[in-house]
Amino acid sequence: MIYLDWGYSVLTANDRIAILLHEGTQSSRGKTGLSLLRYSDLPIVAVIDYQCAGGSLPALTGIARNVPIVASVAEALALQPTVLAIGIAPSGGALPEAWRQELQQAVAGGLSIVNGLHTPMSTDPDLAPLVRPQRWIWDVRQEPTGLTVGSGQARTLPCLRVLTVGTDMSVGKMSTSLELHNVSRQRGLRSQFLATGQTGLMLGYPGVPLDAVRIDFAAGAVEQIVMQHGGDQDILHIEGQGSLMNPASTATLPLLRGSQPTHLILVHRVGQTHIHNFPHVPIPPLPEVIRVYETVAAAGGAFAPVRVAGIALNTFHLLEAAAKQAIEQTQQETGLPCTDPIRFGADPLLNAILDGADTTNASITQ
Repeated sequence: MIYLDWGYSVLTANDRIAILLHEGTQSSRGKTGLSLLRYSDLPIVAVIDYQCAGGSLPALTGIARNVPIVASVAEALALQPTVLAIGIAPSGGALPEAWRQELQQAVAGGLSIVNGLHTPMSTDPDLAPLVRPQRWIWDVRQEPTGLTVGSGQARTLPCLRVLTVGTDMSVGKMSTSLELHNVSRQRGLRSQFLATGQTGLMLGYPGVPLDAVRIDFAAGAVEQIVMQHGGDQDILHIEGQGSLMNPASTATLPLLRGSQPTHLILVHRVGQTHIHNFPHVPIPPLPEVIRVYETVAAAGGAFAPVRVAGIALNTFHLLEAAAKQAIEQTQQETGLPCTDPIRFGADPLLNAILDGADTTNASITQ
């Protein structure tokens, strides 16, 4: 079993995963599936995307994982998966009817389902009766029980607490936190990644599906997982959600309050000037965004001062030379270390965190 804080994932090392990724292999709606491909240790035997069927996954995504792309669940079943993971987030959160029929086909064919969508499926009258013995449907987005309000007590922990924050949603906060966690472990630090969304939980990390938690208890839910894991770690990498700049986002402030971060890493997509889906809302210049996050985090002295230690720049859409130029320009604009952690590694960001860290109570060395 892979342990999760308020329950158990039934995924095991013996499972073989097929990822439902229609129209998501080359778009932001497929970020869950693409993250599973990039970071999961479990065997992934098929990607299901009728748009890209027969194509090369490394060529299409830059992810060095040779997984066949097939057009349908029927084709994927021939590759003998045991689990179908929903790796897409359709507009409005509802699966098109044709894709629901594929889910029915998968369950009828003996597969378990990992469902990261808001809509529960374990009680779906069209799916639940088809689940075979020893198979299951895991609805990842479920509010944990026993939650309380936040109290700010995470600031008493001796470990470093690094929260990724963004200029918008879906800019790469989870990937940045995972890359920082991986390089921290490589350096011998006692590091833990804490998931706050469905993808990180599907990867098997401890955490909470924050967008399934009632807003009154959101900071408390974050605080609870931080307190559970921070006592015996040198550094916690807390997955960010949303953005203070996005009018639809409510998750960032509870993360700031619940985790009481010692450091922030700002994540930004190169060239993005307005909030996605809200073109009337501009993204301020990065120095202003930094000022906002540091000001809100400290709340005028109610909480400890927090600094943005570095910038994680999403340059996926740029050629390498243009990406390096953008990184240099961002460093000049902000005066902070900057890199694309997926493309060029997260070491500059971790160096910036450790260089300015108060390590009085934490056994941290570079």
